[in-house]
Amino acid sequence: MAAKRNAAIELFWKIHPSLYKWTGGLFGGTVMGMPVLLLTTKGRNSGLPRERALMYLPYGDAMVVAASVLGGPKHPDWWVNLKATPEADVQVGRKHTRVRAREADGEERKKLWEELVTLQGDYAEYQTRTDRKIPVVVLDPL
Repeated sequence: MAAKRNAAIELFWKIHPSLYKWTGGLFGGTVMGMPVLLLTTKGRNSGLPRERALMYLPYGDAMVVAASVLGGPKHPDWWVNLKATPEADVQVGRKHTRVRAREADGEERKKLWEELVTLQGDYAEYQTRTDRKIPVVVLDPL
């Protein structure tokens, strides 16, 4: 059974970025069998940096993330922020990379979604929990 939003999961993802940064990804560098990155976006209203830990799929030099929110009804804030300002910072381990986000579509999306589901089957369940099509986001290095 795939994870559902609850206080424990919210707490984990709230403290995870700090632990990840302090340890250079030694703690929390992998979650549920997938590598984790820290994504820092620009808040669409505040203009302030907004940080989020996300599981990702390596894709050549790029990284792929799913805007799933565990199958919630709304897109995650980080994705809405990226739609407003596609440039962001990604930290993997201790390495920082500037990226530009784009939504995969067509055959590319289909292929990447299948790879995400193969690595983490919960994504398939998350899609059944929502009417929205979960965006598959490619973070291309600049």
